[in-house]
Amino acid sequence: MPGVRIILASASPRRKELLAGLGVSFEVFPSEAPEEDSGDVPPGAASAHVLSLARRKAEDVLARVRVAGVAGRSFVVAADTVVVLPDRILGKPSSDLEACEMLTALSGREHTVVTGVVVADPASGETHGATEETRVFFRSLSPGEIAAYVATGEPADKAGAYAVQGVGSLLVARIEGDYFNVVGLPLGCLAKLFARFGVNLLVEASWGTTGRAPAEI
Repeated sequence: MPGVRIILASASPRRKELLAGLGVSFEVFPSEAPEEDSGDVPPGAASAHVLSLARRKAEDVLARVRVAGVAGRSFVVAADTVVVLPDRILGKPSSDLEACEMLTALSGREHTVVTGVVVADPASGETHGATEETRVFFRSLSPGEIAAYVATGEPADKAGAYAVQGVGSLLVARIEGDYFNVVGLPLGCLAKLFARFGVNLLVEASWGTTGRAPAEI
């Protein structure tokens, strides 16, 4: 069924690029839900934490798009991503110093990237959510390499202080699981959530390749 529109509850350039790559029709309507510090959350609760944050973002946008009177069959998509070590959760660094500390903690170790994704239907209020986990293995990094990477500015707004799709790819030895989850939006998981609404995202992608650039509400 063509004509389905995605309302992305995020200003993340990475999530916008991933949706654009699918060729689906989408608009950007960033959530205004307050960001919550993940530092005090136990690593074992990471999945529940990111799913709760994604649901909060979806509900915030859901209420506002109803007020805005968005027409047509639309779905709100919200996501939240964290990097998980055995002893703590890493969110986005607040400074270059914290970015260096995060990368030092990740150096030569395995960590898990966990993303919570929620899809909501503004017309019915129905929501479905799920989490995705990917194992990432960093190579051992020297202090000079860490300082050079932080100096690029790339870690600033990234969970765990790195971007696997950018210069940060040079830090990674290997990945086990969904690469797109590490970027910030697990596309296979997203497709499964849309299927719960009876929407085949692959079919929508084939209708969305019309050359129309994504809009921002």
